[in-house]
Amino acid sequence: MNSYLRLAIIVPLLLTAFCARAGTADNLLSNGDFENAATGWPTPDGTARVAEDRNHFLRIEARPEKMVTVFREIAIPDTSRALRLSFRVRVSQLERGKENWHDGRIILNFKSADGTKLKGAPTPNFKGTTEGWVERQYDFLIPDKAKKIEVMPAMFMAKSGHYDLDDLILSPTDPAPILADLDLKEKKRLEEVARRAALVKPQVPEARPEDLPSMLHVDGNRIKNAEDEVVWLQGVSIPSLEWSASGDNILKSTTIAIDNWKANVIRLSIRENFWNGTGPYQKDGGAGYRQLIDDVVNLAGSKGAYIVLDLHRFRAPEAIHADFWKTLASRYKNHPAVLFELFNEPHDVSWKIWRDGGFVSTEKKKDNDTLAENKETLKGFESIGIQALIDAVRDTGAKNPVIAGGLDWSYDLSGILNGFALDDRRGNGIIYSTHVYPWKSDWTGKFIEVAEKHPIFIGECGATQEPMSFIPKERHEDPSTWVPDFLGLVQEKRYHWTAWCFHPKSSPCLLSDWDYTPTPYWGKQAKAALAGEAFEIKKRR
Repeated sequence: MNSYLRLAIIVPLLLTAFCARAGTADNLLSNGDFENAATGWPTPDGTARVAEDRNHFLRIEARPEKMVTVFREIAIPDTSRALRLSFRVRVSQLERGKENWHDGRIILNFKSADGTKLKGAPTPNFKGTTEGWVERQYDFLIPDKAKKIEVMPAMFMAKSGHYDLDDLILSPTDPAPILADLDLKEKKRLEEVARRAALVKPQVPEARPEDLPSMLHVDGNRIKNAEDEVVWLQGVSIPSLEWSASGDNILKSTTIAIDNWKANVIRLSIRENFWNGTGPYQKDGGAGYRQLIDDVVNLAGSKGAYIVLDLHRFRAPEAIHADFWKTLASRYKNHPAVLFELFNEPHDVSWKIWRDGGFVSTEKKKDNDTLAENKETLKGFESIGIQALIDAVRDTGAKNPVIAGGLDWSYDLSGILNGFALDDRRGNGIIYSTHVYPWKSDWTGKFIEVAEKHPIFIGECGATQEPMSFIPKERHEDPSTWVPDFLGLVQEKRYHWTAWCFHPKSSPCLLSDWDYTPTPYWGKQAKAALAGEAFEIKKRR
Protein backbone atom coordinates (compact mmCIF):
# COMPACT_ATOMS: atom_id res chain seq x y z
CA MET A 1 0.00 0.00 0.00
CA ASN A 2 1.45 3.34 -0.95
CA SER A 3 2.00 6.01 1.70
CA TYR A 4 -0.69 8.37 0.31
CA LEU A 5 -3.37 5.69 0.57
CA ARG A 6 -2.19 4.74 4.07
CA LEU A 7 -2.50 8.38 5.19
CA ALA A 8 -5.96 8.68 3.65
CA ILE A 9 -7.17 5.83 5.85
CA ILE A 10 -5.40 6.77 9.10
CA VAL A 11 -6.40 10.46 9.21
CA PRO A 12 -10.17 9.87 9.18
CA LEU A 13 -9.75 7.26 11.92
CA LEU A 14 -7.81 9.68 14.09
CA LEU A 15 -10.38 12.39 13.53
CA THR A 16 -13.18 9.98 14.48
CA ALA A 17 -11.42 8.99 17.72
CA PHE A 18 -10.74 12.62 18.59
CA CYS A 19 -14.37 13.62 18.06
CA ALA A 20 -15.56 10.64 20.08
CA ARG A 21 -13.50 11.85 23.02
CA ALA A 22 -13.77 15.60 23.45
CA GLY A 23 -14.06 17.21 20.05
CA THR A 24 -17.81 16.75 19.65
CA ALA A 25 -19.53 19.73 18.10
CA ASP A 26 -22.14 19.63 20.92
CA ASN A 27 -19.54 20.17 23.65
CA LEU A 28 -20.28 23.45 25.44
CA LEU A 29 -16.79 23.36 26.97
CA SER A 30 -14.09 24.46 24.56
CA ASN A 31 -10.81 22.55 24.71
CA GLY A 32 -12.35 19.80 26.85
CA ASP A 33 -9.45 17.51 25.90
CA PHE A 34 -6.86 20.07 27.09
CA GLU A 35 -4.84 19.71 23.87
CA ASN A 36 -4.72 23.44 23.22
CA ALA A 37 -2.52 25.12 25.79
CA ALA A 38 -3.96 28.60 25.25
CA THR A 39 -7.71 27.96 25.14
CA GLY A 40 -10.22 28.09 27.96
CA TRP A 41 -8.51 26.58 30.99
CA PRO A 42 -6.48 28.64 33.49
CA THR A 43 -3.89 26.78 35.56
CA PRO A 44 -3.68 28.38 39.02
CA ASP A 45 -1.33 27.15 41.73
CA GLY A 46 -1.98 23.47 42.38
CA THR A 47 -3.01 22.70 38.79
CA ALA A 48 -1.06 21.87 35.66
CA ARG A 49 -1.60 20.84 32.04
CA VAL A 50 0.31 17.57 31.81
CA ALA A 51 1.47 15.64 28.73
CA GLU A 52 1.70 11.86 28.71
CA ASP A 53 2.21 9.72 25.55
CA ARG A 54 1.32 12.75 23.38
CA ASN A 55 -1.97 13.20 25.28
CA HIS A 56 -2.68 16.27 27.42
CA PHE A 57 -4.87 16.41 30.52
CA LEU A 58 -5.50 18.58 33.61
CA ARG A 59 -3.89 17.60 36.92
CA ILE A 60 -5.13 19.00 40.24
CA GLU A 61 -3.05 18.45 43.36
CA ALA A 62 -4.03 18.61 47.03
CA ARG A 63 -3.04 21.64 49.04
CA PRO A 64 -3.79 20.86 52.74
CA GLU A 65 -6.26 23.31 54.29
CA LYS A 66 -6.65 25.08 50.93
CA MET A 67 -9.05 24.95 48.01
CA VAL A 68 -7.70 24.64 44.47
CA THR A 69 -10.19 25.55 41.73
CA VAL A 70 -10.25 25.93 37.96
CA PHE A 71 -13.21 28.09 36.93
CA ARG A 72 -15.30 28.10 33.73
CA GLU A 73 -18.70 29.72 33.18
CA ILE A 74 -20.82 28.43 30.29
CA ALA A 75 -23.98 29.86 28.74
CA ILE A 76 -26.80 27.35 28.43
CA PRO A 77 -28.61 27.19 25.07
CA ASP A 78 -32.21 28.39 25.42
CA THR A 79 -33.53 25.24 23.77
CA SER A 80 -31.77 22.83 26.11
CA ARG A 81 -33.69 21.09 28.92
CA ALA A 82 -31.05 18.64 30.13
CA LEU A 83 -27.27 18.28 30.15
CA ARG A 84 -24.80 15.42 30.08
CA LEU A 85 -21.41 15.69 31.73
CA SER A 86 -18.87 13.02 30.80
CA PHE A 87 -15.14 12.77 31.43
CA ARG A 88 -12.22 10.51 32.14
CA VAL A 89 -10.56 10.65 35.54
CA ARG A 90 -7.51 9.07 37.15
CA VAL A 91 -7.11 9.38 40.92
CA SER A 92 -3.86 8.82 42.84
CA GLN A 93 -3.60 8.48 46.62
CA LEU A 94 -6.17 11.18 47.24
CA GLU A 95 -6.77 11.35 51.00
CA ARG A 96 -9.68 13.30 52.39
CA GLY A 97 -9.22 16.20 54.77
CA LYS A 98 -10.97 16.73 58.11
CA GLU A 99 -14.52 16.52 56.74
CA ASN A 100 -16.17 14.04 54.38
CA TRP A 101 -16.48 16.70 51.68
CA HIS A 102 -12.79 17.61 51.81
CA ASP A 103 -11.88 15.74 48.61
CA GLY A 104 -11.45 16.12 44.88
CA ARG A 105 -14.59 17.09 42.94
CA ILE A 106 -16.13 18.90 40.01
CA ILE A 107 -18.35 21.66 41.36
CA LEU A 108 -21.29 22.55 39.11
CA ASN A 109 -23.48 25.56 39.88
CA PHE A 110 -26.52 26.60 37.90
CA LYS A 111 -27.10 30.37 37.86
CA SER A 112 -30.11 32.48 36.89
CA ALA A 113 -29.83 35.65 34.80
CA ASP A 114 -29.40 37.76 37.96
CA GLY A 115 -26.73 35.42 39.36
CA THR A 116 -28.89 33.50 41.84
CA LYS A 117 -27.56 30.01 42.49
CA LEU A 118 -30.05 27.25 41.59
CA LYS A 119 -30.20 23.63 42.74
CA GLY A 120 -30.13 20.59 40.47
CA ALA A 121 -26.54 19.96 39.40
CA PRO A 122 -24.58 16.84 40.45
CA THR A 123 -21.21 17.00 42.22
CA PRO A 124 -18.83 14.27 41.02
CA ASN A 125 -16.26 13.63 43.74
CA PHE A 126 -13.01 11.63 43.96
CA LYS A 127 -10.87 9.97 46.63
CA GLY A 128 -8.47 7.06 46.98
CA THR A 129 -6.77 5.57 43.91
CA THR A 130 -8.33 4.32 40.67
CA GLU A 131 -6.97 1.56 38.47
CA GLY A 132 -5.86 3.81 35.67
CA TRP A 133 -8.31 6.00 33.78
CA VAL A 134 -12.05 5.52 34.42
CA GLU A 135 -15.01 7.05 32.61
CA ARG A 136 -17.93 8.77 34.26
CA GLN A 137 -21.17 10.20 32.95
CA TYR A 138 -23.95 12.26 34.60
CA ASP A 139 -27.29 13.24 33.04
CA PHE A 140 -29.31 15.96 34.79
CA LEU A 141 -32.16 18.39 34.17
CA ILE A 142 -31.71 22.13 33.77
CA PRO A 143 -33.69 24.26 36.28
CA ASP A 144 -36.33 26.48 34.68
CA LYS A 145 -34.59 29.80 35.37
CA ALA A 146 -31.02 28.64 34.70
CA LYS A 147 -29.13 30.68 32.08
CA LYS A 148 -25.58 29.58 32.74
CA ILE A 149 -23.60 26.94 34.58
CA GLU A 150 -20.30 27.20 36.42
CA VAL A 151 -17.92 24.28 35.89
CA MET A 152 -15.17 24.12 38.52
CA PRO A 153 -12.78 21.16 38.75
CA ALA A 154 -11.49 21.52 42.31
CA MET A 155 -9.53 20.04 45.18
CA PHE A 156 -11.43 21.00 48.29
CA MET A 157 -9.06 21.00 51.28
CA ALA A 158 -7.94 17.41 50.68
CA LYS A 159 -5.01 16.14 52.74
CA SER A 160 -2.85 14.68 49.97
CA GLY A 161 -2.80 13.16 46.48
CA HIS A 162 -4.03 14.35 43.09
CA TYR A 163 -6.43 13.55 40.27
CA ASP A 164 -6.16 13.86 36.49
CA LEU A 165 -9.07 15.00 34.31
CA ASP A 166 -9.44 14.53 30.56
CA ASP A 167 -11.99 14.51 27.72
CA LEU A 168 -14.41 16.74 29.66
CA ILE A 169 -17.66 17.09 27.70
CA LEU A 170 -20.74 19.10 28.70
CA SER A 171 -23.48 18.75 26.10
CA PRO A 172 -27.26 19.06 25.74
CA THR A 173 -29.09 15.75 26.00
CA ASP A 174 -32.61 14.34 25.80
CA PRO A 175 -34.52 14.97 29.07
CA ALA A 176 -37.02 12.14 28.48
CA PRO A 177 -34.88 9.28 29.90
CA ILE A 178 -34.01 11.41 32.94
CA LEU A 179 -37.67 12.18 33.62
CA ALA A 180 -38.59 8.51 33.17
CA ASP A 181 -35.85 7.50 35.59
CA LEU A 182 -37.01 10.08 38.15
CA ASP A 183 -40.58 8.80 37.81
CA LEU A 184 -39.38 5.26 38.39
CA LYS A 185 -37.33 6.29 41.43
CA GLU A 186 -40.27 8.22 42.87
CA LYS A 187 -42.56 5.25 42.30
CA LYS A 188 -40.09 2.99 44.10
CA ARG A 189 -39.73 5.53 46.90
CA LEU A 190 -43.49 5.71 47.42
CA GLU A 191 -43.72 1.93 47.35
CA GLU A 192 -41.02 1.73 50.02
CA VAL A 193 -42.77 4.37 52.13
CA ALA A 194 -46.00 2.38 51.86
CA ARG A 195 -44.17 -0.85 52.71
CA ARG A 196 -42.61 0.66 55.83
CA ALA A 197 -45.88 2.28 56.84
CA ALA A 198 -47.59 -1.09 56.58
CA LEU A 199 -45.05 -2.50 59.03
CA VAL A 200 -45.70 0.13 61.69
CA LYS A 201 -49.24 1.25 60.89
CA PRO A 202 -51.77 -1.53 60.90
CA GLN A 203 -54.81 -1.17 58.74
CA VAL A 204 -57.50 0.41 60.88
CA PRO A 205 -60.72 -1.59 60.59
CA GLU A 206 -64.05 0.14 60.64
CA ALA A 207 -65.53 -0.15 64.12
CA ARG A 208 -68.90 -1.78 63.56
CA PRO A 209 -71.55 -0.96 66.19
CA GLU A 210 -71.55 -4.58 67.34
CA ASP A 211 -67.76 -4.43 67.92
CA LEU A 212 -67.77 -1.33 70.12
CA PRO A 213 -67.68 -1.67 73.90
CA SER A 214 -70.73 -0.66 75.89
CA MET A 215 -71.09 2.97 77.05
CA LEU A 216 -69.84 3.48 80.63
CA HIS A 217 -71.35 5.33 83.56
CA VAL A 218 -70.50 5.89 87.22
CA ASP A 219 -72.56 4.11 89.89
CA GLY A 220 -71.36 4.91 93.40
CA ASN A 221 -67.67 3.99 93.48
CA ARG A 222 -67.93 1.61 90.54
CA ILE A 223 -67.96 1.92 86.77
CA LYS A 224 -70.66 0.04 84.92
CA ASN A 225 -71.61 -0.46 81.29
CA ALA A 226 -75.00 0.06 79.67
CA GLU A 227 -76.02 -3.45 80.69
CA ASP A 228 -75.37 -2.47 84.33
CA GLU A 229 -72.38 -4.81 84.54
CA VAL A 230 -69.35 -3.77 86.59
CA VAL A 231 -66.36 -2.99 84.35
CA TRP A 232 -62.70 -3.17 85.41
CA LEU A 233 -60.48 -0.97 83.22
CA GLN A 234 -56.89 -2.22 82.95
CA GLY A 235 -54.37 -1.10 80.35
CA VAL A 236 -51.43 1.09 79.41
CA SER A 237 -50.64 4.73 78.73
CA ILE A 238 -49.32 5.46 75.24
CA PRO A 239 -47.32 8.72 75.11
CA SER A 240 -45.65 10.81 72.38
CA LEU A 241 -48.63 12.65 70.86
CA GLU A 242 -48.03 15.25 73.56
CA TRP A 243 -44.57 16.02 72.15
CA SER A 244 -44.99 15.15 68.46
CA ALA A 245 -47.79 15.67 65.94
CA SER A 246 -47.08 12.27 64.40
CA GLY A 247 -46.29 10.33 67.57
CA ASP A 248 -44.16 7.20 67.86
CA ASN A 249 -45.71 3.95 66.55
CA ILE A 250 -49.11 4.92 67.93
CA LEU A 251 -51.35 2.52 66.00
CA LYS A 252 -48.93 -0.39 66.24
CA SER A 253 -48.61 0.16 69.99
CA THR A 254 -52.39 0.26 70.37
CA THR A 255 -52.73 -3.04 68.52
CA ILE A 256 -50.01 -4.79 70.53
CA ALA A 257 -51.24 -3.41 73.85
CA ILE A 258 -54.73 -4.79 73.24
CA ASP A 259 -53.94 -8.01 71.38
CA ASN A 260 -50.70 -9.11 73.09
CA TRP A 261 -50.76 -7.37 76.48
CA LYS A 262 -54.53 -7.89 76.97
CA ALA A 263 -55.28 -4.23 77.78
CA ASN A 264 -58.96 -3.28 77.67
CA VAL A 265 -58.22 0.45 77.90
CA ILE A 266 -55.64 2.75 76.29
CA ARG A 267 -54.76 6.12 77.81
CA LEU A 268 -53.61 8.37 74.96
CA SER A 269 -51.70 11.55 75.84
CA ILE A 270 -52.58 14.48 73.57
CA ARG A 271 -52.12 18.27 73.44
CA GLU A 272 -54.42 21.09 72.38
CA ASN A 273 -51.81 22.88 70.24
CA PHE A 274 -51.30 19.83 68.00
CA TRP A 275 -55.07 19.29 67.86
CA ASN A 276 -55.49 22.88 66.65
CA GLY A 277 -52.61 22.58 64.19
CA THR A 278 -50.34 25.16 65.85
CA GLY A 279 -47.64 22.75 67.01
CA PRO A 280 -44.08 22.58 65.62
CA TYR A 281 -43.76 21.53 61.95
CA GLN A 282 -47.53 21.29 61.40
CA LYS A 283 -48.67 22.59 58.03
CA ASP A 284 -52.11 20.98 57.73
CA GLY A 285 -54.04 22.83 60.41
CA GLY A 286 -53.99 19.72 62.62
CA ALA A 287 -55.94 17.53 60.18
CA GLY A 288 -53.38 14.71 60.28
CA TYR A 289 -53.21 14.79 64.08
CA ARG A 290 -56.98 14.65 64.46
CA GLN A 291 -57.17 11.83 61.92
CA LEU A 292 -54.59 9.83 63.86
CA ILE A 293 -56.63 10.19 67.04
CA ASP A 294 -59.72 9.14 65.07
CA ASP A 295 -57.76 6.07 63.94
CA VAL A 296 -56.78 5.17 67.51
CA VAL A 297 -60.38 5.53 68.69
CA ASN A 298 -61.60 3.45 65.76
CA LEU A 299 -58.89 0.82 66.24
CA ALA A 300 -59.44 0.43 69.99
CA GLY A 301 -63.22 0.48 69.57
CA SER A 302 -63.12 -2.19 66.84
CA LYS A 303 -61.36 -4.46 69.36
CA GLY A 304 -63.90 -3.79 72.09
CA ALA A 305 -61.48 -1.66 74.14
CA TYR A 306 -61.91 1.78 75.67
CA ILE A 307 -59.78 4.86 74.94
CA VAL A 308 -59.01 7.64 77.45
CA LEU A 309 -58.14 10.91 75.71
CA ASP A 310 -55.79 12.62 78.16
CA LEU A 311 -55.12 16.36 77.83
CA HIS A 312 -51.50 16.10 78.88
CA ARG A 313 -51.02 19.48 80.51
CA PHE A 314 -49.70 20.51 83.92
CA ARG A 315 -50.52 22.73 86.90
CA ALA A 316 -53.99 24.24 86.22
CA PRO A 317 -56.34 24.66 83.26
CA GLU A 318 -56.84 27.89 81.32
CA ALA A 319 -59.59 29.13 79.00
CA ILE A 320 -57.86 27.62 75.94
CA HIS A 321 -58.33 24.19 77.47
CA ALA A 322 -62.08 24.68 77.75
CA ASP A 323 -62.14 25.66 74.06
CA PHE A 324 -60.20 22.49 73.27
CA TRP A 325 -62.67 20.31 75.15
CA LYS A 326 -65.61 21.91 73.37
CA THR A 327 -64.20 20.87 69.98
CA LEU A 328 -62.95 17.45 71.03
CA ALA A 329 -66.09 16.55 72.98
CA SER A 330 -68.23 17.58 70.00
CA ARG A 331 -66.23 15.21 67.82
CA TYR A 332 -66.51 12.17 70.16
CA LYS A 333 -69.80 13.05 71.79
CA ASN A 334 -71.37 9.91 73.32
CA HIS A 335 -68.93 7.59 71.55
CA PRO A 336 -69.19 4.45 73.72
CA ALA A 337 -65.45 3.74 73.66
CA VAL A 338 -64.24 7.24 74.63
CA LEU A 339 -63.57 8.75 78.07
CA PHE A 340 -62.29 12.29 78.59
CA GLU A 341 -59.37 12.93 80.97
CA LEU A 342 -59.69 16.67 81.51
CA PHE A 343 -56.24 17.72 82.72
CA ASN A 344 -53.19 15.54 83.27
CA GLU A 345 -51.35 16.71 86.41
CA PRO A 346 -52.56 19.68 88.48
CA HIS A 347 -50.08 20.88 91.09
CA ASP A 348 -49.01 23.85 93.21
CA VAL A 349 -52.48 25.37 93.54
CA SER A 350 -55.08 25.29 96.31
CA TRP A 351 -58.05 22.95 96.21
CA LYS A 352 -60.28 26.01 95.74
CA ILE A 353 -58.41 27.09 92.62
CA TRP A 354 -58.20 23.46 91.46
CA ARG A 355 -61.99 23.24 91.39
CA ASP A 356 -63.25 26.79 90.80
CA GLY A 357 -60.32 28.63 89.26
CA GLY A 358 -58.60 31.87 90.21
CA PHE A 359 -55.22 33.50 89.93
CA VAL A 360 -52.33 31.05 89.99
CA SER A 361 -49.17 32.60 91.42
CA THR A 362 -45.54 31.79 90.67
CA GLU A 363 -45.05 30.35 94.16
CA LYS A 364 -44.71 26.64 94.79
CA LYS A 365 -46.94 24.99 97.34
CA LYS A 366 -45.14 24.80 100.69
CA ASP A 367 -45.39 21.05 101.24
CA ASN A 368 -42.25 19.17 102.23
CA ASP A 369 -43.67 15.90 100.91
CA THR A 370 -44.28 17.22 97.38
CA LEU A 371 -41.60 16.72 94.74
CA ALA A 372 -41.32 18.74 91.52
CA GLU A 373 -41.80 16.09 88.84
CA ASN A 374 -40.63 18.11 85.85
CA LYS A 375 -38.63 21.27 85.12
CA GLU A 376 -41.68 23.36 84.28
CA THR A 377 -41.16 27.06 85.02
CA LEU A 378 -44.01 28.36 87.16
CA LYS A 379 -45.81 31.43 85.81
CA GLY A 380 -48.66 33.57 87.03
CA PHE A 381 -51.94 33.18 85.13
CA GLU A 382 -55.70 32.99 85.52
CA SER A 383 -57.06 29.45 85.82
CA ILE A 384 -60.67 28.53 85.07
CA GLY A 385 -60.62 25.41 87.28
CA ILE A 386 -61.50 21.78 86.57
CA GLN A 387 -65.24 22.33 87.02
CA ALA A 388 -65.25 24.68 84.01
CA LEU A 389 -63.78 21.89 81.87
CA ILE A 390 -66.59 19.55 82.89
CA ASP A 391 -69.11 22.24 82.04
CA ALA A 392 -67.46 22.81 78.64
CA VAL A 393 -67.79 19.10 77.83
CA ARG A 394 -71.39 18.89 79.00
CA ASP A 395 -72.37 22.02 77.06
CA THR A 396 -71.74 20.03 73.86
CA GLY A 397 -74.25 17.38 74.90
CA ALA A 398 -71.52 14.80 75.47
CA LYS A 399 -72.31 12.44 78.35
CA ASN A 400 -69.02 10.49 78.16
CA PRO A 401 -67.49 9.81 81.61
CA VAL A 402 -64.88 12.40 82.55
CA ILE A 403 -61.68 11.81 84.52
CA ALA A 404 -60.23 14.45 86.84
CA GLY A 405 -56.74 14.27 88.37
CA GLY A 406 -56.04 15.52 91.89
CA LEU A 407 -53.24 17.72 93.23
CA ASP A 408 -49.55 16.89 93.77
CA TRP A 409 -49.17 15.92 90.10
CA SER A 410 -52.52 14.08 90.29
CA TYR A 411 -51.52 11.90 93.23
CA ASP A 412 -53.44 13.61 96.04
CA LEU A 413 -57.24 13.11 96.00
CA SER A 414 -57.82 14.01 99.66
CA GLY A 415 -59.61 17.27 98.85
CA ILE A 416 -62.45 15.35 97.21
CA LEU A 417 -63.59 14.22 100.68
CA ASN A 418 -63.04 17.68 102.18
CA GLY A 419 -65.58 19.76 100.33
CA PHE A 420 -64.02 20.02 96.85
CA ALA A 421 -65.78 17.27 94.93
CA LEU A 422 -66.74 18.16 91.37
CA ASP A 423 -70.29 18.33 90.08
CA ASP A 424 -71.67 16.42 87.12
CA ARG A 425 -75.44 16.55 86.84
CA ARG A 426 -75.61 16.28 83.05
CA GLY A 427 -73.37 13.35 82.22
CA ASN A 428 -72.37 9.80 83.00
CA GLY A 429 -70.25 10.73 85.98
CA ILE A 430 -66.80 11.67 87.25
CA ILE A 431 -63.89 9.30 87.80
CA TYR A 432 -61.02 10.69 89.92
CA SER A 433 -57.48 10.05 88.74
CA THR A 434 -54.38 9.45 90.83
CA HIS A 435 -50.79 8.90 89.67
CA VAL A 436 -49.01 6.45 91.95
CA TYR A 437 -45.23 6.08 91.94
CA PRO A 438 -42.71 4.65 94.46
CA TRP A 439 -41.76 8.09 95.77
CA LYS A 440 -45.37 8.76 96.84
CA SER A 441 -46.48 7.93 100.40
CA ASP A 442 -49.73 7.74 102.40
CA TRP A 443 -51.76 5.61 99.98
CA THR A 444 -54.65 5.54 102.43
CA GLY A 445 -54.98 9.30 102.89
CA LYS A 446 -54.30 10.26 99.30
CA PHE A 447 -56.52 7.83 97.35
CA ILE A 448 -57.67 4.66 99.17
CA GLU A 449 -60.21 6.50 101.33
CA VAL A 450 -61.52 8.39 98.29
CA ALA A 451 -61.91 5.09 96.42
CA GLU A 452 -64.43 3.94 99.02
CA LYS A 453 -66.90 6.57 97.79
CA HIS A 454 -65.81 7.38 94.23
CA PRO A 455 -64.35 5.36 91.36
CA ILE A 456 -60.67 6.07 90.92
CA PHE A 457 -58.49 5.62 87.87
CA ILE A 458 -54.75 5.18 88.41
CA GLY A 459 -53.86 6.86 85.15
CA GLU A 460 -50.12 6.60 85.71
CA CYS A 461 -48.06 4.16 87.75
CA GLY A 462 -44.68 2.50 87.44
CA ALA A 463 -41.23 1.97 88.89
CA THR A 464 -37.63 2.45 87.76
CA GLN A 465 -34.40 0.68 88.60
CA GLU A 466 -32.49 3.94 88.91
CA PRO A 467 -33.78 6.94 90.91
CA MET A 468 -35.48 9.64 88.86
CA SER A 469 -33.45 12.85 88.73
CA PHE A 470 -35.83 14.74 91.04
CA ILE A 471 -36.07 11.98 93.68
CA PRO A 472 -33.82 12.05 96.75
CA LYS A 473 -32.03 8.73 97.21
CA GLU A 474 -33.91 8.03 100.42
CA ARG A 475 -37.24 8.30 98.53
CA HIS A 476 -36.29 5.75 95.86
CA GLU A 477 -37.59 2.21 96.37
CA ASP A 478 -36.41 -0.85 94.49
CA PRO A 479 -39.07 -2.05 92.02
CA SER A 480 -38.66 -5.65 93.23
CA THR A 481 -40.47 -4.67 96.45
CA TRP A 482 -42.74 -1.86 95.28
CA VAL A 483 -44.18 -3.37 92.09
CA PRO A 484 -45.66 -6.58 93.61
CA ASP A 485 -47.20 -4.62 96.49
CA PHE A 486 -48.69 -2.02 94.20
CA LEU A 487 -50.11 -4.55 91.73
CA GLY A 488 -51.41 -6.58 94.66
CA LEU A 489 -53.32 -3.52 95.91
CA VAL A 490 -54.72 -2.82 92.42
CA GLN A 491 -55.97 -6.40 92.14
CA GLU A 492 -57.32 -6.58 95.68
CA LYS A 493 -59.35 -3.38 95.26
CA ARG A 494 -59.93 -3.79 91.51
CA TYR A 495 -58.72 -0.25 90.90
CA HIS A 496 -58.84 0.93 87.30
CA TRP A 497 -55.31 1.54 86.00
CA THR A 498 -53.14 2.28 82.97
CA ALA A 499 -49.43 1.62 83.43
CA TRP A 500 -46.94 4.33 82.44
CA CYS A 501 -45.73 3.93 79.85
CA PHE A 502 -45.85 1.95 76.59
CA HIS A 503 -42.66 3.49 75.19
CA PRO A 504 -38.97 2.59 75.53
CA LYS A 505 -37.73 6.12 76.31
CA SER A 506 -40.29 7.84 78.55
CA SER A 507 -39.63 6.57 82.06
CA PRO A 508 -40.87 4.58 83.90
CA CYS A 509 -40.76 2.37 80.80
CA LEU A 510 -42.84 -0.72 80.17
CA LEU A 511 -40.81 -1.40 77.02
CA SER A 512 -37.11 -2.06 76.49
CA ASP A 513 -37.28 -1.49 72.73
CA TRP A 514 -39.61 -1.13 69.76
CA ASP A 515 -39.82 -4.92 69.52
CA TYR A 516 -42.10 -4.47 72.56
CA THR A 517 -39.83 -6.42 74.91
CA PRO A 518 -41.10 -5.81 78.48
CA THR A 519 -38.63 -4.18 80.85
CA PRO A 520 -37.62 -6.72 83.52
CA TYR A 521 -38.27 -4.38 86.45
CA TRP A 522 -41.75 -3.08 85.47
CA GLY A 523 -43.03 -4.11 82.03
CA LYS A 524 -42.77 -7.86 82.71
CA GLN A 525 -44.85 -7.63 85.89
CA ALA A 526 -47.42 -5.21 84.42
CA LYS A 527 -47.92 -7.45 81.39
CA ALA A 528 -48.40 -10.45 83.68
CA ALA A 529 -50.98 -8.58 85.75
CA LEU A 530 -52.90 -7.57 82.62
CA ALA A 531 -52.93 -11.22 81.59
CA GLY A 532 -54.44 -12.22 84.93
CA GLU A 533 -51.46 -13.30 87.01
CA ALA A 534 -52.13 -12.64 90.71
CA PHE A 535 -49.89 -10.46 92.91
CA GLU A 536 -49.95 -10.28 96.69
CA ILE A 537 -49.70 -7.07 98.66
CA LYS A 538 -47.48 -7.36 101.72
CA LYS A 539 -47.12 -3.72 102.66
CA ARG A 540 -49.01 -0.50 102.03
CA ARG A 541 -47.09 2.73 101.58
